[in-house]
Amino acid sequence: MRQLEAANYTLIFDPEDLSQIDTAIINTCGFINDAKQESIDTILRFAEARKAGKLSNLYVMGCLSERYKDQLQKEIPETDAFFGVNDLEKIVRHLGGFWKNELIGERKLTTPSHYSYLKIAEGCDRKCSFCAIPMIRGKHISRPMEEVLLEAEKLAGQGVRELNVISQDTTYYGLDLYKERRLPALMTNLAKVEGLEWIRLHYTYPDGFPVELLQVIRDHPNICNYVDIPLQHISDRILRSMHRNISSDATRRLVRTIRETIPGVTLRTTLIVGYPGETEAEFGELKRFVEEARFDRLGVFTYSREEDTPAFRLKDSVSEKSKKQRAAELMTIQENISGELNSEKIGTDVRVIIDRREGDYFIARTSGDSPEVDNEVLIPAGNKPLKPGIFANVTITAADAFDLFAELK
Repeated sequence: MRQLEAANYTLIFDPEDLSQIDTAIINTCGFINDAKQESIDTILRFAEARKAGKLSNLYVMGCLSERYKDQLQKEIPETDAFFGVNDLEKIVRHLGGFWKNELIGERKLTTPSHYSYLKIAEGCDRKCSFCAIPMIRGKHISRPMEEVLLEAEKLAGQGVRELNVISQDTTYYGLDLYKERRLPALMTNLAKVEGLEWIRLHYTYPDGFPVELLQVIRDHPNICNYVDIPLQHISDRILRSMHRNISSDATRRLVRTIRETIPGVTLRTTLIVGYPGETEAEFGELKRFVEEARFDRLGVFTYSREEDTPAFRLKDSVSEKSKKQRAAELMTIQENISGELNSEKIGTDVRVIIDRREGDYFIARTSGDSPEVDNEVLIPAGNKPLKPGIFANVTITAADAFDLFAELK
């Protein structure tokens, strides 16, 4: 997007009025059915506009076109061209621009100006049986540390105060470039970037988790006490079938170690229900684990059958109805846990970042809440001098399952 701006294009996101634009570029997801369907629906909407003459050019890029390019070209001929996940230079050149290496590290933000995501690697070397991402994105390629730090410095210079560190597998960072896991060193250096007040870590794979990372998180005030660790399941048989390379006992020990090392840590995980062959007993084991572990944040996915993955060859034996029921059961358990954990916060003082105003409330988040996926803090607006991007100290006055209510101190 920054390269297109340098090529004198004006960028408009999600335009309501298509008369504002002549070229549409749709970035797609090619993993899990709901995301694929959303991508296809978006392409079809713009293809209709292209057919009706409301649009001069339509391009599709990203994971879906990397994975299904031939099929999409055949079924949606209104699209002018398809580009894969590594074709960014091709897109810019196709649109008449020149790729400028001096712009590497510069970003055009699509988030609110006070927070951003920072991708530290691309691709994945894991062999999880249910996942098509390595086929789409390729092998894990860590970005050089100096390049990541340069981008972080430029983001901070743009006014970004909160950085969410991401990749397909953040704990693998550095193994390919430096022959050792360098995420602890990277986070230590990110913590030194002037202007970054919150740094939050996502997608830490449990197998081979670098435990020294926990001390880094604990000892740096501007690294959030937040660990996002997708565990996926707890049954040993299913973990083996998923190729997760970690046992139920090792998973439990890791959860204990994280909590013992970082007092008050916010622990987020994601789980998959309805994996091929998941029995009622194995689902029961997963339910008990959620009840015991009392995760602060939890997301649940129903198993999505992905072509060409090892699990694709397994019989998808759990019905869609059962998958949805199991997901709902887990989320009911989590709702109760989250409600209890939130209630314990009533009367405490916390620091929040203001995201936006909605009606009579300012919507904020604590350091234990990542944008869009976690809890929010609602502060009555009144005449309070708050605006997006500022930090404020508040007292929690009330709570429900997934939101906190607060007054400005």
